[in-house]
Amino acid sequence: MTVTQGFLDGNAAAGDLESLFGTDMTMASGQCQGCGRRMMLAEAHAYLGGPGTVLRCPGCEDVLLRMVRSPQHMWFDASGLNYLRVPASA
Repeated sequence: MTVTQGFLDGNAAAGDLESLFGTDMTMASGQCQGCGRRMMLAEAHAYLGGPGTVLRCPGCEDVLLRMVRSPQHMWFDASGLNYLRVPASA
């Protein structure tokens, strides 16, 4: 499946990611489970138009992670990433 329209860069998801992790996640890196591409989350393609936020791989367009917020909960699924590496605080 190729998705080619309506995305922003991963920085568009910075607010939701920071509220979940408590730190700036745009400099976090990961590896796509689909194609093996390594990238910073800021490089991912962000789709914000649905009921939540979806980050897709800029290489193969596979879903890397999904976040959905309700008044009471935040759902987070990063099953499209082999790993998520977050810089340690200085």
